[in-house]
Amino acid sequence: MSALLAHLEHQVQSSRRMLGVVLAQGQAIRRQDVETVLARLGDVQIEMATQQRLEIQRGELLQSAALRLGTPADRLDLEQLLADAPPEEAAAARALSAELQGLVIEIGSVHDQNRVLMRQELTFLNHLMRVLSGAPQGGYSPAGWRAVPQTMNVVDARA
Repeated sequence: MSALLAHLEHQVQSSRRMLGVVLAQGQAIRRQDVETVLARLGDVQIEMATQQRLEIQRGELLQSAALRLGTPADRLDLEQLLADAPPEEAAAARALSAELQGLVIEIGSVHDQNRVLMRQELTFLNHLMRVLSGAPQGGYSPAGWRAVPQTMNVVDARA
């Protein structure tokens, strides 16, 4: 039981760090602070490596419990693991599990927001670069939709 509680605590700590990183990354995207965005991306990669190690440990804990309980590991759930646990430890495990689930949902939501912000910034940058370079652009004109003119490169092979 102590190994399960310790593992859940490590997962919650890692998820809290990840949430902090993606929130900081979102703020940096809004400020258009490229260096901080890239630094936070490095932090995300570090935390993802930590979470991969934790996932391996989780699998080992489930395998051990599956052998002890005579149940396939892929069919175990938290309540089965807590069946014989003291009430206070079971309550602590349930609380950590609920917090972890909430953190995972929040991380996914913030990450999705960051992706949308990055896509918007890159779209604007693409537009700005086209304007500055004089490249033709499609879009709407007073007469309606205007497609990008197609250029044709012809090579004289007789030379």
